[in-house]
Amino acid sequence: MPAEESEVSAETPAPETDGEVSAEASPAPAPDEVTGPAETTPPESSGEGSTETADVAGEDEVETSGAPDLTEDSALDAALEALLLVVDVPAGEELLADTLEQPVGRVREALRRLSEGYADSERGIDLRYVGDGWRFYSREKYAAYVERYLLDGQRTKLTRAALETLAVIAYRQPVTRSKVAAVRGVNVDGVIRTLVGRGLIGEAGTDPETGGILYCTTELFLERLGLSSLKDLPPLAPLLPEVDSIDDV
Repeated sequence: MPAEESEVSAETPAPETDGEVSAEASPAPAPDEVTGPAETTPPESSGEGSTETADVAGEDEVETSGAPDLTEDSALDAALEALLLVVDVPAGEELLADTLEQPVGRVREALRRLSEGYADSERGIDLRYVGDGWRFYSREKYAAYVERYLLDGQRTKLTRAALETLAVIAYRQPVTRSKVAAVRGVNVDGVIRTLVGRGLIGEAGTDPETGGILYCTTELFLERLGLSSLKDLPPLAPLLPEVDSIDDV
């Protein structure tokens, strides 16, 4: 019996060893706890990164939605033509390149290719580099027809009533609609709208006394008459001796 007890006691450390192993195994969650935050942090970073990437991708998709591929030179030329048709001022090469997401050098080469093509084929439009950018212009060869359309055509459409109203505004500006009507003796609402639509007159604030809209002539008016300033208008006092009376209206 003592021998068996001795054997049992000799085997007893085995559970202790197992206990030590299990004790060493039990701290295993500690690495898991360390690993846990480590795993949690990257997803947060990757999550933010993916969100930013998604936002950028979303913006790009909106900006270039349905845009054609500009790999071919013909497609790039067509895209440049579309942009240049709507510009109000000469467009710079960098601005065009950013809009089309193309290298500046490639866009510059395409613009020169277009300009030379229009010139070689004697097209009615001309692509020129003026100031700091490119813009379409009508070819000088056909300037007479363009001038006839823009100037003569519109000038002949002005009625006598419109010319009279325009003259009153030119000499009495800034002037209200009621004062113009007092000089002409008729309602001038329709004529005023016509002149504003033609760009010959424009609003210049309001009359502090009556609150009526004041009208004056524009730069286009001077251009059409070939005048450098309103001082070049011929004297009108002999023709309208009672014009000052409208100040009391």
